Amino acid sequence: MRPRKGSHSVFSVLLHTGLINVFVTHYRRKVINTPMLARIETMCNQVCEKMGCKLVEFSGESDHVHLLVDFHPKNSISALVGSLKASTSRTIRREFKSEVNRFYWSDVSFWSSSYYVASSGPAPIEKLRQYIKSQDKPTA
Repeated sequence: MRPRKGSHSVFSVLLHTGLINVFVTHYRRKVINTPMLARIETMCNQVCEKMGCKLVEFSGESDHVHLLVDFHPKNSISALVGSLKASTSRTIRREFKSEVNRFYWSDVSFWSSSYYVASSGPAPIEKLRQYIKSQDKPTA
């Protein structure tokens, strides 16, 4: 991955968010189906763009998602994670209301409140991409 340039900086900060325990659904319910996964990816792309970041790789399973994000250092990691989780949760609850309501009542958040994030040097990026791509996507 090539470094990017800001007005006063050059940077390459790659974050792998989503290793098994991150961006997991509340109570680890297996609620995510194929259309939801696609919508979550679209939303994550939009949030990343708004925050000056790039979504490099995305995949997930029925109870969690993985993101490889090219992070812009003008942001805080917690702000990016908060924006990603809040926007995707609102959208999924609104657009997939009947499916989500089978698993959660109205005052339970879609995502668990915890998250995991790790920075990654340039050497293992392809391995991270392969790992994220290899996730067992929901079949429904």
